[in-house]
Amino acid sequence: MSKKFLSMLAVTILSFTVIVTGCGTQGSAPSGTSSNSSDTQSTAGSGDIKIGLPLPMTGSEATYGKDMENAIKMAVDEVNAKGGINGKKLATVTGDDACDPQQATAAANKLVSEGVVAIVGGYCSGAVVPTLTIYNEKNLPFIVEAANSSKITDQNPGNTFQINGTAVHQTQKAVELFKKLGAKNVAIVEQGDAYSSDLAKQTEAAWKAAGNTVVSHDVTTKGEQDFSSLVTSLKSKNADLVFWTAYYADGALLIKQLRQGGYKGSIVVGDGSSDPKLIQMAGAAGEGTYVLSPPVAEFLPSAKQFADAYKAKFNQTPGAYAPLAYDGINLLADAMKRAGSTDGKAVIKALTETKDFPGLAGKVTFAPNKTLQESNFIVLQIKNGQFVLQ
Repeated sequence: MSKKFLSMLAVTILSFTVIVTGCGTQGSAPSGTSSNSSDTQSTAGSGDIKIGLPLPMTGSEATYGKDMENAIKMAVDEVNAKGGINGKKLATVTGDDACDPQQATAAANKLVSEGVVAIVGGYCSGAVVPTLTIYNEKNLPFIVEAANSSKITDQNPGNTFQINGTAVHQTQKAVELFKKLGAKNVAIVEQGDAYSSDLAKQTEAAWKAAGNTVVSHDVTTKGEQDFSSLVTSLKSKNADLVFWTAYYADGALLIKQLRQGGYKGSIVVGDGSSDPKLIQMAGAAGEGTYVLSPPVAEFLPSAKQFADAYKAKFNQTPGAYAPLAYDGINLLADAMKRAGSTDGKAVIKALTETKDFPGLAGKVTFAPNKTLQESNFIVLQIKNGQFVLQ
């Protein structure tokens, strides 16, 4: 997933946070804040195995970043409680990428300088893509847990493994849903970033290939407040379904204005909006909205114990990407054990050979392009103020 470029001035002002935590330690910067990029707070022992976590800890997607970091730390604690990797404990180093390409590059270089041996995380595609070669040059295996733009797949230098369904998988699920809803004339709305644009373009091509019509394909600006002209346009074009491919904050506002403007058709949003905050922000207007989502803990029988433990530890339910975040560390630990080493090349080879790894979000087997062999997307609908599995 991705975000638009911030200005060079904003990136200069907004420093990134790098925090090192050992087993059970909490130390990340709270949402909306960041520490000076030269500061590194470390509780990792000299013999610990450091894992880098590039995540959005500040900015509009910080909720996702913190949720993923929480789940990762839970998994680290559990791995360490069972003896770690070859007798050594795992420790995490969080780099705040803020879902911004330039800040992500700076955070990646900082993580490398911290001596991490592997990378786990990655929420926004636009923040992941520019870091691929940085990690690959150091032979660091990179397990991408959320970001799923095809640009990651296309530009993968060989060290990167995606455990979330890709844009191709999501497009297939979207077309399947549109048909189920009886749609014929679809309107697509994106924000021009790597994630939402990729999903929008692939969905448009697939929908047209199936003999259907895309009546409009609009690009809005991040943070836009007034969608009235867009709502009028969509109604005039008789769109019977609107597909929003970007993130929940702006998506919730569009949903509200669509319903306030009298739009009666179906509304579907992509996985970038699969967060309970969509429900809170859209309010009553969100009722009936369909959501393409990664496997959510509350709908996974295998994740009940994890969900209960997460809620007990953090006093909140795990978000949409928590199961994948948890799976990422466990997959890495499994690969290190199979490799009998933390050497990057050996771990990359072990990850490549992964077959039917039992994750919370489903079994993991990688296709030759190092994406999931099978899609893990589900469809939710907002009913009575909560997500309901379809």
